[in-house]
Amino acid sequence: MSKKDYYETLGVSRDASDADLKKAYRRLAMKHHPDRNTDDSEAAEEKFKEAKEAHEILSDANKRAAYDQYGHAGVDPSMGGRQGAGAGGFEDVFGDVFGDIFGGGGGGGRRQRAQRGSDLQYNLELSLEDAVFGTEVKIRVPTMVGCKTCSGSGAKEGTSATTCTTCGGAGQVRMQQGFFAVQQTCPQCRGKGKMISDPCPDCHGQGRKQEQKTLSVKVPAGVDTGDRIRLANEGEAGEHGAPSGDLYVQMHVKQHAIFTRDDNDLFCEMPISIATAALGGEIEVPTLNGKLRLKIPAETQTGKSFRMRGKGVKPVRGGMTGDLLCRVNVETPVKLSNKQKDMIKEFEKSLQKDGKQHSPQNASWGDRMKSFFDDLKA
Repeated sequence: MSKKDYYETLGVSRDASDADLKKAYRRLAMKHHPDRNTDDSEAAEEKFKEAKEAHEILSDANKRAAYDQYGHAGVDPSMGGRQGAGAGGFEDVFGDVFGDIFGGGGGGGRRQRAQRGSDLQYNLELSLEDAVFGTEVKIRVPTMVGCKTCSGSGAKEGTSATTCTTCGGAGQVRMQQGFFAVQQTCPQCRGKGKMISDPCPDCHGQGRKQEQKTLSVKVPAGVDTGDRIRLANEGEAGEHGAPSGDLYVQMHVKQHAIFTRDDNDLFCEMPISIATAALGGEIEVPTLNGKLRLKIPAETQTGKSFRMRGKGVKPVRGGMTGDLLCRVNVETPVKLSNKQKDMIKEFEKSLQKDGKQHSPQNASWGDRMKSFFDDLKA
């Protein structure tokens, strides 16, 4: 079997949904069916098997994750991966893809396997502090769990399921439709091959029931909004003892009163007085680890940012800790007395009299404005 990219084989993008994968698989199965390609049935069957292999890997969440991370090595049986899909005969391929069309497999008469439970997602809200330093929280998840009374079998205690008399336990029956004979899912047992004559009173024969499940989730330090934690087998229980799905805990970091986060860096804004900005001084700056003193040089302009290295977030997957960037804003005094207003006027006059340039930004702005109007006149 060739080692083509599975997504390329199916003609889908890497973020394709399960429905997209299934649709692409059916389309290719119909296109490359050997009965439709009698001129080159061998090549058609090879493409058919390639599509099956790609679909089997990508439709399984665990195998897809391994393939996305490691490529073919992650699913190669010689390296501990799965058994290749190309080993089966064409009948197996035909049965898998056309089972949904005709209600069952095409050639094997195989019993329908119990369906794995659904995956679940839980949205967990965290404070910035808990996201940065890590925490452990307990969550309650409404889900389907295996029935303890019948151990997931669906049968009343002391009884067991019996072989379906309609299909003889095969899960499928052969139906004649004109010139064609097809396999259909057994209408009596719905493909399970077993019948429960005396169902469990607690789960009514389903083998599972709705409950609230309490779980403990360890949140590692450094997580951010959009990160997910996978709890294997903590999703919905499968029917009649089938494996459970997984639970994905999705992180959502709440807005902080002081800090904003960009990747591994933190940002905050600090007000400073005109005197501190003009003459310099020290201000107290908050960090997630406590308070620090920040030296403000003389003649600091509003909007100036100061970087405090290593005071940001340590990445969840390792690496250098981010920085804290503190942006200062010069505050204009308010609620001035008449005396204070007069003092400011005298101060402004003194700046104008000494012939020095005390407002570099204002001078630069004036030059740009003059150039703009000169260009308009030209």
